[in-house]
Amino acid sequence: MTGALHSLIVALGIVLWTAPLGAHDPDALELEVSEIEVVADRPVAASSQQFIPDNEYLMQPQGRPAQVLRLIPGFIAVEHSGGAGKADQYFLRGFDADHGTDVAFFADGMPINFRSHAHGQGYTDLNFIIPETIEGVEVYKGAYLPEYGDFATAGAVNFRTREVVKEGLVQSAGGQFNTQRHLLMFSPTKETVRTLFAAEGYYTDGPFQSDNRYVRGNLLGKATMNPLGRDELVITGTFQKSQWNGSGEIPLRAVHDASLDRFGSIDPSEGGKTLRSTGRINYHYDLPSGGRFFANAYAQYYRFDLFTNFTFFLTDPVNGDGFQQSDRRIVYGGDLGYRHSGHFFDMDAVATVGVQARIDAIHARLGPQVKRAPLGTTVDSNIDEASYAPFLKLELQPTPWLRLAGGVRTELFTFDVRNRCATCTDQPAGNTSSGLVLPKMNVILGPWFKTEFFANYGEGYHSNDARSAVVQVASPLARARNYEVGIRSKPWGSDGVELIATLWALDLTQELVFVGDEGTTEIRGASRRRGMEVSARGQLWGPLYFNGSVTWTKAEFANGDAIPLAPEVTAYGALLLRWPEGLTSQIQATYLGVRPLVEDRSAKAPSWTTFDLSERYQLPVTLPHGRLEAFLFVQNLFNTKWEQATFFFDSRLRNEVAGVADTHFVPGSPRFVMAGLAWYF
Repeated sequence: MTGALHSLIVALGIVLWTAPLGAHDPDALELEVSEIEVVADRPVAASSQQFIPDNEYLMQPQGRPAQVLRLIPGFIAVEHSGGAGKADQYFLRGFDADHGTDVAFFADGMPINFRSHAHGQGYTDLNFIIPETIEGVEVYKGAYLPEYGDFATAGAVNFRTREVVKEGLVQSAGGQFNTQRHLLMFSPTKETVRTLFAAEGYYTDGPFQSDNRYVRGNLLGKATMNPLGRDELVITGTFQKSQWNGSGEIPLRAVHDASLDRFGSIDPSEGGKTLRSTGRINYHYDLPSGGRFFANAYAQYYRFDLFTNFTFFLTDPVNGDGFQQSDRRIVYGGDLGYRHSGHFFDMDAVATVGVQARIDAIHARLGPQVKRAPLGTTVDSNIDEASYAPFLKLELQPTPWLRLAGGVRTELFTFDVRNRCATCTDQPAGNTSSGLVLPKMNVILGPWFKTEFFANYGEGYHSNDARSAVVQVASPLARARNYEVGIRSKPWGSDGVELIATLWALDLTQELVFVGDEGTTEIRGASRRRGMEVSARGQLWGPLYFNGSVTWTKAEFANGDAIPLAPEVTAYGALLLRWPEGLTSQIQATYLGVRPLVEDRSAKAPSWTTFDLSERYQLPVTLPHGRLEAFLFVQNLFNTKWEQATFFFDSRLRNEVAGVADTHFVPGSPRFVMAGLAWYF
């Protein structure tokens, strides 16, 4: 801890030392951080509920959209397979949520998680998001709101996109490891029809001996209009295509005996490719009586191919254990409802009633491969999975110091699995259905002395892979009970620091682990999680701003065994300084504590702390149109050796006579420097 503190002091010295001379443009939109505070469209229902505005995350390095998530107290996202491209691994509230099993993600209300995915249940790839197009991130921890259902076990995150941008943007950046990123974003129209267009291109080889060769292209188009005056219609479309090579998870024993470099690879043929296109329509109409009718619809087309090899030569000593996972799907759905604001028995009240529906039409395949050449098929399934969820929400304010919110959500699922492989043995097939009724209750007291108190209860769930559900290997829907009490305070006023403290508990009826390389689900039994979150954010003094959090979690099965990979302690801290000469500087520190790798705690993943430095400077040059801004990102400022994804399992190297139980890990990136230039027009 002393070393980390020393490093932070050194880093702050660097930030202060780098102040340049120049002229500051007070109209610079992207750098206006006049107030950092938690806001929302309506008062929050839980202490852990937050809205993170864009001025907090636009200083983030933008190579990985998931980096934005570390601004959420207790949220950690790490790369999973030795290089960018694949969905990140997410940690929140004592969950190793893998690629998204226990955290629900949305973009403008459209679900991002994929059900019954070929690689991981709830698979969530955020790489189709262009961070600069996001105006804010809505965070809902726990399962306390009726609007959120599947995968919202530990919480839900909604990325809310902009309508327009004040200034157009052309940006180019380059850095180590042949990394480059280019961005175009502008609003062709800003009045009657408000439009937004963005295009992003990204490439990196990464720090690995086998080049990552990750290439990503993103497009976004959005139009917002008010056809009838009292309404709003929003049409959004996105397109993403990417491909990459991966170095995989490497065995610790090979690094220790110097037979493999820390950034080396056992099977350099790993990697994959993906394509995702989405379309969504959001509409609402405001009635003169105070009601709002809303209707939203979306559709997604998705393709995914992943080539991996976790165990090397354990199963097949000749060809190796490489396998291919393929996923092809169409997803469509939406919601319909009515919200009314008025009075109920002389109390201010807001009532919402609605229904959500979603259908996934999936083709999932799994089979062995060598250097991406298929050797056969072990799983080949067509899956139709549908859900229907009516919900009711009621918000009441009996007195100025008491607010009540709650409701109920009902879930009905249908699963249909058909085996396409005549030569595959013991493959799941069949159909089933399942349902849940999920109550939600929230009590908010205050404010007194600029302080509010919260008490919350809610039941949530995550759906399980359809192939396991239809053969009754696992319950189709795993129920989670959430409890939370907390406090939010702004003792120094709206311009000062906001303090948040939350105690929470979560009980899960079934702890399930999806085994992607087999297409099966392991049942681990009931589990319990308990934790505490403390965070502070806001203006410390003049141009100096702070955002920090510390979380503690205890995650165990009902018998007292540890839940593998569940973090015990996480921490995040950031200091942002706005210089009067046109420079904005930020230093960030991220900490992930020790986490058990096996149930008996005999093997653990080590803790790590990394520091990142960001600088943005508005150049004092006069242009015929617009302005120029230079920026610099330094990730892992002190070149710390750290491990990202870490697991414990059996593997066999080519020169070994039998499998060996060992730690396998993805090394964290060394120091990485990236700089660029942005033209705002």
